Amino acid sequence: MKLHRNLVDALIEGLSFIFNDGQYADKVVEKQLKKDKRWGARDRAFIAETMYDIVRWKRLYAEIAEVHSPYNVHKLRRLFAVWATLKGISLPDWGNYFEDTPLRRIKGRFDELSKTRKLRESVPDWLDDLGAAELGETLWTNELHALNQLAPVVLRVNTLKTNKERLQIFLKQEGYDSFPLHNYPDALQLAERGNVFKTQAFNDGLFEVQDASSQKVAPFMLIDSSVKRVIDTCAGAGGKTLHLATLMQNKGQIIAMDIYEQKLQELKRRARRNNIYNVETKLIDPKQLKRMQGTADRVLIDAPCSGLGVLRRNPDAKWKLRPEFLDEIHATQQEILQQYSKLLKKGGKLVYATCSILPSENQKQVAAFLASEAGKDFKLEAEEIILAHQSGYDGFYMARLSL
Repeated sequence: MKLHRNLVDALIEGLSFIFNDGQYADKVVEKQLKKDKRWGARDRAFIAETMYDIVRWKRLYAEIAEVHSPYNVHKLRRLFAVWATLKGISLPDWGNYFEDTPLRRIKGRFDELSKTRKLRESVPDWLDDLGAAELGETLWTNELHALNQLAPVVLRVNTLKTNKERLQIFLKQEGYDSFPLHNYPDALQLAERGNVFKTQAFNDGLFEVQDASSQKVAPFMLIDSSVKRVIDTCAGAGGKTLHLATLMQNKGQIIAMDIYEQKLQELKRRARRNNIYNVETKLIDPKQLKRMQGTADRVLIDAPCSGLGVLRRNPDAKWKLRPEFLDEIHATQQEILQQYSKLLKKGGKLVYATCSILPSENQKQVAAFLASEAGKDFKLEAEEIILAHQSGYDGFYMARLSL
């Protein structure tokens, strides 16, 4: 593989935005890819994939390169040199671009440092300690390794417009091979990663990109003909909301709520593309919540969380998370459960879900709620713990409570 300086420069600049300025990796990648319109698909893939790779393995590469924060250009070039050397890519002679890179020591250092889990899997000390304490050493080791693998691209077929077989044909015509997933009724996985957002099938609203684990949440709510009103309390941009709408076949009413207007606008845009008409968006307002008490047949609480289950697609979260955030999020999760459970009518069902793998955000939150005054009339019907190393997809948790 031949390295091109303008691509490496764009990559180094992007890493500086992420590591030094605290910007989100996905936004930085998006911005860097727009720097030169002449770049082809291979150039753009190189920048995006390499940037995510170095973000994912930052701690390990930094230890090998013997560099520490803050990361100036020289240090970032050393990080890149470690990545390239470990991939078997020869460093070009660009003057002093890669000066003082410990080329001969890189592979030896990699082998030595890889004996220690927190370095091998590239996580902060506190996160490694927490994961081991909550999941146990063996489970945490396996899960952490799985969360460092590249996530496959999984699509959810919009069954209001097409089916899996037809969508496979449409995608094949546009150059994308895919295959159905066993036990995921609406899922297709791409045989190779690719930018399906540019396909005609996507523009026509025939599918959404949604991880297989996330696709389990809407069916877990047991939507049937008796369900007339669903409230999605933390809808965000609406991946699960749209799935619920297809299960309800555009009938009944879904109220999608969030504290961010921008996310709800994105949900409206997606709903239009999907030909979904039974979704009403609402900004969360305490007065409105009071009026809606006891009105929902189903309530979904897709709670804010640490996001540890989705580290494969958001590797920079490892470096942004702080121990104190977890304390805050535990309080928020319980507060949301206590508050939004009041929206459910007698005989209804509530689903609490997170994209976390930590019992403190999952089983323990549900147990605390059931033991509280607000949760005393609820019963735990079912729960599912999805671990990435067992499923091959995101780590997830969901619990269904009945009233």
